[in-house]
Amino acid sequence: MKYIDLVSQLKKNNLIIFSLRDIENLFPEENLKTLKNNLGRWVKRNLLIKLRRNLYELIEPGLKSNIPDVYIANKLYVPSYISLETALSIYSLIPDIAFHVTSLSTLPTRIFKNKYGSFYYRSCQKEAFTGYRLMQYEGFKILIADREKALVDHIYFSLRQRRSLNFEEERFEKDLIVKLDWDKVLTYGKLFNIKTADTLLKLKGWSGC
Repeated sequence: MKYIDLVSQLKKNNLIIFSLRDIENLFPEENLKTLKNNLGRWVKRNLLIKLRRNLYELIEPGLKSNIPDVYIANKLYVPSYISLETALSIYSLIPDIAFHVTSLSTLPTRIFKNKYGSFYYRSCQKEAFTGYRLMQYEGFKILIADREKALVDHIYFSLRQRRSLNFEEERFEKDLIVKLDWDKVLTYGKLFNIKTADTLLKLKGWSGC
């Protein structure tokens, strides 16, 4: 496999971010050790960026990367979807801009750091790994919790750190919180535990629903 062949196949298949498995599928006739050696060599020559083990980004000379960090987050740890503070910020349910990207996964809790920033993954049971969708974001398709699930995920993990929540201190945008589908919110809450469900009922009352 030559570098020019790699670039050609990546562009043909629209793979800006790609894994070792992707390369194995694109070049099935190549020896795995040879593929790894080539990728390692091209990383050293700054032709590729290694985002994590067996995950790479294609670098095009003279062009600035415009890949959003939330798209990177989807690729770093699979399966996962954007949720918690990051999703709440995207939906304007909180006024703050998240300083790192937060996601939910059925895999163990992890943190990754690379040139795009810090990526936090919270682990949940498989039953609660739901309520997400594909969304177009800055030209890329990302997996993100819907508004209701992002709120429930946030409440659940906040309660794991504190006995109770002060909704004013959480800085929820009340005029947007009241517009949520509260049947969905309460259904999602039951996927976690009674404490989460009860807190969501209190939040519903606080918001004036």
